[in-house]
Amino acid sequence: MKEKVLKLLQESDGFVSGQELSERFGVTRTSIWKAIRQLEEDGYQIEAVRNRGYRLCGEPDFLDEAHLRPLLHTSWAGREIVSFDTIDSSNNEAKRRAEDGAGHGLVVLAQEQTAGRGRRGRVWASVKGEGIFLSLLLKPDIRPENASMLTLVMGMAVRDALEKVAGIDARIKWPNDIVCEGKKVCGILTEMSAQVDYINHIVIGVGVNIHNGQFPEEMQQIATSVFLLTGKHVARAAVAAEILAGFELYYDRYMKTQDLRDLSEIYNRHLINCGRHVRVTDLKEDYTGIARGINERGELIIETENGLRLAAAGEVSVRGVYGYV
Repeated sequence: MKEKVLKLLQESDGFVSGQELSERFGVTRTSIWKAIRQLEEDGYQIEAVRNRGYRLCGEPDFLDEAHLRPLLHTSWAGREIVSFDTIDSSNNEAKRRAEDGAGHGLVVLAQEQTAGRGRRGRVWASVKGEGIFLSLLLKPDIRPENASMLTLVMGMAVRDALEKVAGIDARIKWPNDIVCEGKKVCGILTEMSAQVDYINHIVIGVGVNIHNGQFPEEMQQIATSVFLLTGKHVARAAVAAEILAGFELYYDRYMKTQDLRDLSEIYNRHLINCGRHVRVTDLKEDYTGIARGINERGELIIETENGLRLAAAGEVSVRGVYGYV
């Protein structure tokens, strides 16, 4: 019943009386009222005015195949799309499907993740309906040691999408965060299944904070959202479509050389690390210096008191970002 009521409200330019709805569908006014309540629980905004009826004021922001597919303008990214209301992790599902034979370009979407995670096993908060939780499956013919650069390729795509759709001047924090006003708006997690000289598959997971109006106290100093930055609720499907389009464009350029020689200039232009004091923490030691951008291998070039060093992995803190002073 709620689907029928919704369709009629969507087709109407104004109010539709409860009596008209009742007569149209041959049910009681109570049944119509229950359908309206169900639609409101699903996120639809419905105005009810005595003696006038009901009017649809706003629809929930869905991110699923039905809403993403019409917006896609890609050749292979999103060729197949699967979406879930609730799942443990979109990355986990993409890896499961890869093992079952899913092809290059599969996209997994989730409204909510119960076991979302970031780098180094950190928990990634995945509140239902508030963010983009998207994983892209890749099966590239590249050497395993070249795979980590794809995280940087995705970072460029996300940054561009946020600027295009939301008007945000986002910056990239090497290697896997997108930040704005010193706070994280997106995290990227790349996972690979490989043999010594052969990649079985790569899964790149993207988590973007879109509609979040607040964060837990322990996250308030380091996390933000598109809504908190702009005061606007942008369509998640529109952002996701631009992410996939941007990634496909940059990925195709990356594949020509299997490095970032044709992309490093663009990347460095938006790199928040560049020219700033950074602290690097890796398995061997901690050191500090001034970041000078990335090289064609995607390594972060750091000018220290003892000369230039290259960071290929590890944690990099940037002064003025996430509370690091």
